Amino acid sequence: MEGQWQPNEATLGQILTVLRDSQCPDSLVQRSVQQRLEELNRFPDFTRYLLFVLTDLNIANEASRSLAGIVLKNHVRNWYLSYPDDLKQYVKQTSLKAIGDPSRLIRATIGMIITAIAQKGDLSTWPELLPTLCTLIDSQNINTAEGAMNAFHKLCEDCGDRLESPALNSPLNYLIPKFIHFFRHNFAPIRSLAVSCVNQFITVRTRSLMDNIDEYVQGLFLLAQDENIEVRKNVCRGLVLMTEMRIPQLVPHIHAIVEYMLTCTKDKDEMVAIEACEFWLALAEHPSCKEILTPHLHRVVPVLLSCMVYSEMDIILLKGDVEDDASVPDRDTDIRPRFHKSKAISQKHSTTEADPTEALDDVDSNDDDDDDDDDDLIAQGAVSDWNLRKCSAAAMDVMSNVFKDDLLVVLLPHLKEQLNSSEWVIIESAILALGAVAEGCIKGIQPHLPELVPFLTTCLSNPRSLVRSITCWTLSRYAHWIARQPVELYMQKLLEEILKRILDKNKRVQEAACSAFCTLEEQGSDFLLPYLKFILETLVYAYSMYQHKNLLILYDAIGTLAETVGSQLNKPELIEILMPPLIEKWNALADDNKDLFPLLECLSSVTTALQSGFLPYSAPVFQRCVLLISKTLQQEQLYNAQPTIHLPPDKEFTIVALDLLSGLAEGLLGNLESLVANSNLLSLLFQCMQDVVHEVRQSAFALLGDLTRSCFPHVKPFIGDFMPILNQNLNPSLVSVCNNATWAIGEIALKLGDEMRQFLPNTAQQLIDILNRPLTQVTLLENTAITLGRIGLVCPSDVAPQLPQFIRQWCLSLRNIRDNEEKDSAFRGICVMIASNPQGVANNFIYFCDSIASWVTPTEELKDMFEKILGGFRREVGEENWQSFVKQFPQDLLNKLAASYPIL
Repeated sequence: MEGQWQPNEATLGQILTVLRDSQCPDSLVQRSVQQRLEELNRFPDFTRYLLFVLTDLNIANEASRSLAGIVLKNHVRNWYLSYPDDLKQYVKQTSLKAIGDPSRLIRATIGMIITAIAQKGDLSTWPELLPTLCTLIDSQNINTAEGAMNAFHKLCEDCGDRLESPALNSPLNYLIPKFIHFFRHNFAPIRSLAVSCVNQFITVRTRSLMDNIDEYVQGLFLLAQDENIEVRKNVCRGLVLMTEMRIPQLVPHIHAIVEYMLTCTKDKDEMVAIEACEFWLALAEHPSCKEILTPHLHRVVPVLLSCMVYSEMDIILLKGDVEDDASVPDRDTDIRPRFHKSKAISQKHSTTEADPTEALDDVDSNDDDDDDDDDDLIAQGAVSDWNLRKCSAAAMDVMSNVFKDDLLVVLLPHLKEQLNSSEWVIIESAILALGAVAEGCIKGIQPHLPELVPFLTTCLSNPRSLVRSITCWTLSRYAHWIARQPVELYMQKLLEEILKRILDKNKRVQEAACSAFCTLEEQGSDFLLPYLKFILETLVYAYSMYQHKNLLILYDAIGTLAETVGSQLNKPELIEILMPPLIEKWNALADDNKDLFPLLECLSSVTTALQSGFLPYSAPVFQRCVLLISKTLQQEQLYNAQPTIHLPPDKEFTIVALDLLSGLAEGLLGNLESLVANSNLLSLLFQCMQDVVHEVRQSAFALLGDLTRSCFPHVKPFIGDFMPILNQNLNPSLVSVCNNATWAIGEIALKLGDEMRQFLPNTAQQLIDILNRPLTQVTLLENTAITLGRIGLVCPSDVAPQLPQFIRQWCLSLRNIRDNEEKDSAFRGICVMIASNPQGVANNFIYFCDSIASWVTPTEELKDMFEKILGGFRREVGEENWQSFVKQFPQDLLNKLAASYPIL
């Protein structure tokens, strides 16, 4: 019988030694422990030994017992289904018997094991579990009751959907009322767990909870003043979740809840305060926010403002009193992973000016990746991933978008007072608030910016690094407004000060300044051009002084500069400043060093900008990119053949190499031909175009399009192999892949000319379907329309009969993009198709006229084509019908057309 099983003392001693050694931080010991655990996993009685150590009070200390439980939990997750039936029963029974262990840590561990069994074996194979736990939470033994409630809590977190299963007679029907009943339990941890159990089901709108929603809300109100921190935290969380998902149930009590959340946002315990602060974020998303909060706004704003002030502990943890740390090497833990964003082909738009600032996404974050760098550096170094300061600033941001200048009226008096404070932490929090409301309150704050911007610019020289860093961020939030003023008023001084801060002795300030400079760069090149030499000298000097983390951000600043000023960088004196340190780093990094990723991204932008100026560096860069792609493909072949021996390749090396080659092709144009001719790039590209990783295919298609433009004679022999793959990837559910494949087809069509006809049966209809697909992403629509136009330009008789299927959506898709060569070729194509099939556009001619009006300066050839179509249509319908038709035009459209085409 299982109850008579006893451990072997020698084996037990070995397992206890492994558990004790696992607590040693030495990496060699840890590797040895891992190896021994893998060996023990194959030992038939290992599960029994772990359970014995976990449940025996005298055999080991609490830490070793808990570790035994964690190892057992993982063993259950991996091997439970292969356990013999008697062992399954033994683990279940022993776990339930030990659920009242005197140690809270052990009770929590046992709850995890019970949940792991439920997940692997399904609750239907353990029918006695829920009734037993229901009995145990009624126990007079407080340890047993809490252990059972803890197990319920983990089950609700990890198996919540199964608890509502009709196959189990919907256990939540009796569990939800029981949990709500335990809101009144006299032991605070049980009250807290009971509330958290029910909270798990708010977002999924479980029917069992909806049937008891009034009792649940009343239960939360009952606990609102609970003395226990965890209880109050879960009450706040429940009310926030209800605000997000079920606010009608709260409306009768909403003003009392606002008062309660105001109090809790000021709670001495930060975790309670954070949960309460989430309420303002949740409420701001609701349509009735303005109506609900307007009477309380004068009290909410000061509370949020006060929560943005750094605490003493925040400053200690951030090392805010350390001003000079530029020479201190970064730890590996300081550097978050970066993920390269594959090249996507898009069109520039000519309509509407940009928003004054980017949205505030994550206050205080230090994320280096993706597009949110500028906004995510609000305080340059977070104490944790989410804290009260961040939450308050985010709440101020979203509320400013709801209340607009009504919030500013309340906020400004407080800001004026705080900006004049003698305490730097108060000044810093006010600067943070100014940045937080930059988007929502931009209209009302503009009259104050002539005074605020110079003040903030002087704050860039504040002796406190935390003030300097937050000022960089806040000024970047107003960059759009600053860039629209005469450059000598604000931008000139600001640019000088930001460049000084790029060379700051504090790493947090360096990071913030680089990010702010990127935002300034994006406002346009005109104000940068007179300072290009000074800017490059500054960035290159920073290159020599930065530690690892900020060096990665500096690459972004250089890359953004290249994208902004473009060919203006192609001057010998500027190239001599910029290129040597980049090439030195390029040569120093090994092929498997992931620091190549940001450097490759940077070089991709630089090559495109320098054009022929990059020619002296092109051969080694090209060859290494080809080598990186080849190595990754070879490693993948080895891994696929022997996955137990070889590691899988990191495909990001392929992606960044493909994108840098795209930059070379775009910048060097025909100068790349000899390098392509003497390489196996096209055959490697063929393999990349079939990769299972979407991002690899996306970058491969972008490179194919660029190579088609720059050295088509070397691409043409492969077209028969490439086109079927491109057609297979015209799948709009993978937007970026489909977008780049579509663009590449358009480039190929222009080069192939009439020879494109052989591929049309599998291509044209797919493009038409994408164009007419509801809710298709805008960039994909634009590139699809351009490619259809280009195909029509070279094979008009093949596509023109299908004009009625796509002409309206085609015109709508291209009406907002700027004049450029791609748009020109697409419109020449549509004009040729209309000439071939005039009736194809007849029912949608007004849309064609509207698209014509989107042109600012069409070429003479294109303008002549437009005039011929307009004149032909006028003659075809007759003067009376033509005048009736023109009267339907909106006045703006009529004015635009009449100014350029006298025929109207």
